[in-house]
Amino acid sequence: MRHRTKVRVMASAVLSASMLVVACQDNPLAVPNTANPDVSKVYGSPKDVEVIISKTFQQLWNAQQANTGIGVQTMVMSFESHSGLANFGLGARAAIPRGVISNALGNANQTENFQDYDGLQRNARSAANGIAAINSFKAAGNTMGSNARDARAKAFGFFSLGYALGNVALIYDSAAIILPSTPTDEIPPLSAAADVMAKALEMLDSAIAITASPAATDGSNGFPIPKEWMSAPADVSADRFRQIARSYKARFRANVARTPQQRGAVNWDAVIADAEGGITTDLIVNADASTGWALGWRNQLAVDVTWSQMTPMILGMADSTGAYDAWLATPLNARTPFLLRTADKRFPSGDTRAAQQAVTGTGRGGTPAGSILYFRNRTEGDGAAEPWGNWYYDNWRFWGARAAGGNGPVIAFEASEVDLLAAEGYYRKGNLAKTTQLIDKSRVPAGLPALTGAVASLTSQVPGGNACVPRVPQPPSFTSTACGTVFEALKWEKRVETSFTGYAQWWLDSRGWGDLVEGTALEWAVPWQELFARLNQNAYTNTSRAAKGTYGL
Repeated sequence: MRHRTKVRVMASAVLSASMLVVACQDNPLAVPNTANPDVSKVYGSPKDVEVIISKTFQQLWNAQQANTGIGVQTMVMSFESHSGLANFGLGARAAIPRGVISNALGNANQTENFQDYDGLQRNARSAANGIAAINSFKAAGNTMGSNARDARAKAFGFFSLGYALGNVALIYDSAAIILPSTPTDEIPPLSAAADVMAKALEMLDSAIAITASPAATDGSNGFPIPKEWMSAPADVSADRFRQIARSYKARFRANVARTPQQRGAVNWDAVIADAEGGITTDLIVNADASTGWALGWRNQLAVDVTWSQMTPMILGMADSTGAYDAWLATPLNARTPFLLRTADKRFPSGDTRAAQQAVTGTGRGGTPAGSILYFRNRTEGDGAAEPWGNWYYDNWRFWGARAAGGNGPVIAFEASEVDLLAAEGYYRKGNLAKTTQLIDKSRVPAGLPALTGAVASLTSQVPGGNACVPRVPQPPSFTSTACGTVFEALKWEKRVETSFTGYAQWWLDSRGWGDLVEGTALEWAVPWQELFARLNQNAYTNTSRAAKGTYGL
C-alpha cells in the first residue's frame, strides 16, 4: 500500500503538487512563513470560494491554450499542423523518424512538458478545495446565500475537477487523484492514468447529479451558470451544462485508450449514451484579451507559415486527381507540394492556385460566419519545413479572432465531434444505419455523397468513384490510394471537423485508431519537476511508442 506524504505548498494555498517543499514541523528553529497562506483561511469566505470556483475553468482553458504546452506538440505529431521551428518543441516532435521525449533534468522541452501537468493539477486542487469549503459551510449551517447558489458553485467545481483530471489522464501516464475533502494542501500519491480517468468521470457525474438535485432550484442565484464563468455567448442553463459535462465524458471515455486494442475495449455503450446526451450546438469560448481568456496557440500559429501549415499526410486523402498518389510514390524527403482538387467544400475549389486563392482572398480574417470553408490556399509566401510537410494550405478557421486582437469566438467542443463519437460507438457495435446517418450529418453538407443507402456494409468503400473522399494509402507499399471504408470516412469527418478546435484532437484519436507514425510517443511521463518536488529524483522517460501506423509510416 502506498503511503500519503504530507507536504506544504511553497507560496500559495492553490498551487499544485508541483510547487511543494517538505514542512519541518519538528524543527525548533522553524519560523512560520507568512508568505504561505493558510489554506483554510483562503477558503474561509463564501464570497471568496465562489470567486475561486468561478475562475477554475478559465485557468484550465488558459493552461491548455498556452504555446508553451503539450497541445501544439501533439498537433505536429499527428499531422493536424506542421512546423519545423525549434520553438515549443515543434520541429523535434514533427521529425520523422520520431525522437524520444526526454524527461531528464534540463531537457530541451522541460517547460512545455511540465506546463499542462502543472496547470491541470493545480486547478484541480483549487476546484476540490472550493467544493470542500462549501461542504464545510453547509455543515456549519451556512450557505453562500441560498441552497441553489451553493449547488451551482459545487456543480461547476465538480465539472472543473473532472475536466482537469480527465485531461491530465489523457496525456500523462500518471497523476495525483485530487478529491474534495477539508481544504488542504496534502498531496495524494501518483496513480495510473486509467485510475485518474475513472475518478474524472465520477466528478463529472457529480456535477450532473447536482444540477438535477432539489437543492439546485431551492432559492435564488442558482442556475444558469453565469456566462462569464465559461466566457460563453450566453448564460449556461442547467440542461446545457449537463450536455457539456456528458460531451466531455464521451470524449474522455474514448480517448483515454492508448492503443487500438484498448480503444476497441472501450465501453462504447457508455460513449453512445453520453454522446446522445451531449451538446447539439458547438461549445463556444469567447477569447477576450481584456478579461484574460486567452487565444493562445490559435493566435501564434496564425503568425506565418513557419509556425503552422497543413501537410498532405492526412488531408491529401481528399485529392481526386491522382496528385496525392504521385506524392506518396515520391521518397519522403523529396516530396513537393501539389494542388488539392476535391469535392469537399471545406477546401477552396479551383483548377489553379490563383483560382483557389480567389475563393478566400488576400485577407486574414478567417472563415466567414456561416461558412464551412476551413482551409485556404495561401496568398503570402510559402515557407520551408520538412519536404513532406510543405503545402499551400493553412487552417484559417479562427484567424478572425486573431485579426480582432485576440478577441472573438472559438470552438472549444464541436457538436460534430459528439455525433462522431456516437458514430464510432455504433460502428463498434455493428450498427450500419446509425453509423452512416451520423457521419452524413457533416459529410453531406460538405458536398460529399451520402453513405446512407449507398454502402452495403461497414467494410464497404465510400461512394464517389475517382473523386471519393477519403482516398486512403494502400498496403503493402502505401504509394497508391483507394476509396476508404466507412470507418475511414468516419475518421475523415472527425479530423476535418475537429481540426484546430479542442485539445490534442488528432493525436488522441490517431493514437487509439493506430494511425500515428511508428515510434510516436503514446503518453508523457510525469514531469521531472513534479517528481523532484515529491523528493523522488529518479526522473524517468516514458517508453510507450506507437507501432507502424495504418497508413504505412
